[in-house]
Amino acid sequence: MDFKIKLFNEFTTHELYQILQLRSEVFVVEQDCVYQDLDFKDQKALHLFGVKNDKIIAYTRIFKPGDYFDNASIGRVVVAADERKYGFGHDVMKASIKAVKTHFKVDKITISAQVYLKQFYEYHGFQQVGEGYLEDGIPHIRMNKL
Repeated sequence: MDFKIKLFNEFTTHELYQILQLRSEVFVVEQDCVYQDLDFKDQKALHLFGVKNDKIIAYTRIFKPGDYFDNASIGRVVVAADERKYGFGHDVMKASIKAVKTHFKVDKITISAQVYLKQFYEYHGFQQVGEGYLEDGIPHIRMNKL
């Protein structure tokens, strides 16, 4: 898998379509969560995506400090269902953390994590901050990497 990083206005139509399809496939259909994925935050984000055999199979969107949380943040972390067995979730997180350091020159990152993925994010150095909450009907926790 090869990673690419782009701003919103740098996407080709084909890339944007694949990313929106992947996000919808996982966050709306697979997780049975009816919510508006298109939230007008993509225009501010840095987009990191993984390509395998000319298909986008992994993605995150990354925000500079102050654009989403006080710290830099990583969100919409997604890997295509049929590609998860290869550890690409870890690869996309490592690449995203590196992108935060490279592009924003900071180490502090805040995420809003689905509770069931707490150990996954702890593996990448994140720690829970505060109590859990519901986001779009799904249990979440805030986590920081300092």
